[in-house]
Amino acid sequence: MSAPINKLRLGPLPKTESVKLTFACPAGLKADLNRYAALHAQAYGESVDAVTLIPHMLEAFMAGDRGFKKREASKPVMQKPPRREATLP
Repeated sequence: MSAPINKLRLGPLPKTESVKLTFACPAGLKADLNRYAALHAQAYGESVDAVTLIPHMLEAFMAGDRGFKKREASKPVMQKPPRREATLP
């Protein structure tokens, strides 16, 4: 009997709209991604490959990056111009 899988940091994957992006990575990283994909499939019962996981991993990484969040929070927010009320003659 196999031991239960601990909850992975990357949870079940949401359905999202995608844009194709191509990148190269070291062979060792690809092997790690493949192992992670196998564990993810075992944990959540849905077969996924490394290519499917990468965007979600990057999103989780950026969401947890304090420096990035701090920088994003300090960006000026564009405000909508005040709404003009219609006046009757």
